[in-house]
Parts: sequence; structure tokens; C-alpha cells
Amino acid sequence: MGEHAYAHVPVMAGRIAALLLPALTGPTPGGRPPVLVDATLGRAGHTRILLDAVPELRVIGIDADPEAIEAGRALAERYQGRVTVAHAFYDHIAEVVTDAGHRRVQGVLFDLGVSSPQLDDAGRGFSYSQDAPLDMRMDTTAELSAARVVNEYPVPELARVLYEYGEERFARRIAEAVARERAKDPITTTLRLSAIVKDAIPAPARRTGGNPAKRTFQALRIEVNDELGVLRRALPAALDLLAPGGRLAALAYHSLEDRLVKRELAARTADTTPPGLPVRADDPLAGRPDFRLLIRGAERPDDDELAANPRSASARLRAVERLRETA
Repeated sequence: MGEHAYAHVPVMAGRIAALLLPALTGPTPGGRPPVLVDATLGRAGHTRILLDAVPELRVIGIDADPEAIEAGRALAERYQGRVTVAHAFYDHIAEVVTDAGHRRVQGVLFDLGVSSPQLDDAGRGFSYSQDAPLDMRMDTTAELSAARVVNEYPVPELARVLYEYGEERFARRIAEAVARERAKDPITTTLRLSAIVKDAIPAPARRTGGNPAKRTFQALRIEVNDELGVLRRALPAALDLLAPGGRLAALAYHSLEDRLVKRELAARTADTTPPGLPVRADDPLAGRPDFRLLIRGAERPDDDELAANPRSASARLRAVERLRETA
């Protein structure tokens, strides 16, 4: 969701601007101002660049984090009449755009995952290296927290979460260790959970791959915020909102997110023309796709960005353009 960078420097900012600007500077129906949906507003690093580059641009910013919404309101003050902010998870994108008075938009940006401000705010409980209450809610008004998952989920369900969302091969061992410890006292802090996870993983496996708790914390964050479910619902809705010539860019930071983005974009850009079908290539009955890929595969940060912004290391960028209205 956020900028994933020190000093809130947005990841792959130049590349994202280059991908989206052609859609935001081209002709629009009725000559209306172009509209960009920043579906994961965060601190709006990418969006600020685009607002400065396209003076007529209108932005709809969506975020579940109340702190990001406050930052978005400050952005709206700075860019008077050009920014609308909605406090929501981004799978409500169609409803938010409709409420803002639009049927089609020229651009959509997803910067997925947890933001740098969220990571750096120890009190939010996203970090396994700083002690804090176990929370991990992007929307701090939501009911489900990491503490509830850790202390209330049955062992098989907790193991499933760790395996599916953290790709943790020691998921069952960790879940059983958590159950033993929570029976003594509820697990309420990040460092206590981190220590339990570390002790549950065999020593040889702890020597590689970074902090042993990394996968567990990722899994809990995804479960608490239904991140994959939200993304699975949001992507098709966002693509449906694009006007012809409109573009969508998505930055993912782990394989589960990137796999979902890859599958949805592949499905929308696939040519389903039956082999040998005797129709013109431009005939809508020919099964030609309504979208085209702007990037083959996933693009990665270059060496300069990796050196300046270590948190960009796991970023994967994908993008598509809408060619025509759905037949």
C-alpha cells in the first residue's frame, strides 16, 4: 500500500509515471479532466508526481488506514479541487469511483502491501524487530487484530494461515508452539511472538533467509487485513473501470500478490480466437483481448534504486492498457 521507502520515496516512481502519463495526457470523452484512482493512497508519493506533471489531473485516493486518510486530506488541501479521498479497502473501488461521479477513469495505481510509515511506526505491530502490541490492522477501526488470530485461532486454522499466506514450511510446528505458550499467558506483543516462532523453527533452518519470524508476520498481516481477498476482488473491478486507452499499474512485494496480479492480467490480455476461425482479426467475435500488456513479465527496480532504497528489493511491477470497450 505504501511507498516502501526511506523518507517516503515511492518505489519505481519514474517508471510508473512513464507508464501512466500517456493515459493521463491523452484525449478524454467530452474533453473532461483525466481521472487517476490511487487505490492504495498511503503517503501519495506516486500521485504527487502525477499531479505535478498533469495540471488538469483529478485523483481519487482510497485507503483503509486512517493516518493515510489524514495525509490524503492534506493532499486535497494542497491540490484544491483535484483530490477526493475515500476511507475504504480498495475492493470498494467501483463504488468509490461511482460516488465520486465517474463511470470511467484513465488510470489506476496499486502499490500493495504495508507502507513504510506503517512499518516504521512500532505501535502498529507490523514489525518483528520492534516490540509493540500485536495489531497489524491497516484499518485501525477493524475488529480482527493479529493478537486475536494468534490467541483464538485453533491450531489447524492457524497452521493453515501460516502455510498459505506465509509459505512457511514449519507452519504446524509454529502453530503448536503458539498454542502451548498462549495456554500459559496470552501472546500480546510482537517480540514475544517473534521469539516463539524462532524457537519453533529448527536451528539449521534459522541460519538462512533472514529473520525466522518474517513469514509468520507476513501471514498474520494478510489474514488480519484479508489482503489477498481484497486484491482478488479489486483487480477485475479496477480493470472494468478503465476507459479505452486507460492504464493500470500494480506494484507487488511478495509472490502471492504478484501471482494474483499476473493471473488477472494474463486472463484479460489473452487472445481466445479459435485457431483457423474464418473471421477478420478486428472482428469482436474473434475473441481478441480488450487489454494489452505494457510489460512482458514483471519489471524489477534497477541497481540505482536498490542502492538508494533497500525496501524496494522485492518489488514487482506489472501494467496493462485497455484497447477497447468490452464487446
